[in-house]
Amino acid sequence: MTAADLAAAREIAAAVPDPELPMVTVADLGILRDVAAEDGRLVVTITPTYSGCPALREIAHDLQDRLSRGGFAGVTVRTALAPAWSSDWITAEGRRKLRAAGIAPPAAVPAHSGPAHQGPVPLTLTARRGPVPCPRCGSRDTTQTAAFGATACKALFRCEACREPFEYMKEI
Repeated sequence: MTAADLAAAREIAAAVPDPELPMVTVADLGILRDVAAEDGRLVVTITPTYSGCPALREIAHDLQDRLSRGGFAGVTVRTALAPAWSSDWITAEGRRKLRAAGIAPPAAVPAHSGPAHQGPVPLTLTARRGPVPCPRCGSRDTTQTAAFGATACKALFRCEACREPFEYMKEI
């Protein structure tokens, strides 16, 4: 497999949309980790946004299907759990796309210090502390209406300024 083949495969893989957030791609979300050749076969490595993410199987299927249609047969999709995905991996373009779709992108992940920094990162998927800016008007006068949205990684909010409801993608 040539460098041009790998570049073409990466371009195809990077364009695969997330099934739960179709306005962003797996590359936008930072879950596409690697596209490589092993023994002449294409291997794509992804990291789920969290270990219980129900979309992971669909993402792997979409990657295999799109790459197969792009001329890459026998694609292997691997899951890498370490290092764990962080919402900080969402690209600037991904954050822009989320905001444009009316979803408030996650804030920066709080820094972890001490012994926890060496081991697992605590995952709570609970409400964010502090104001969540409205993705439509930018107001910080917002109210959480539900701790969980359509998926565990999102919470529901309402803007008190423009009165529009919106989802907030939680930081992990």
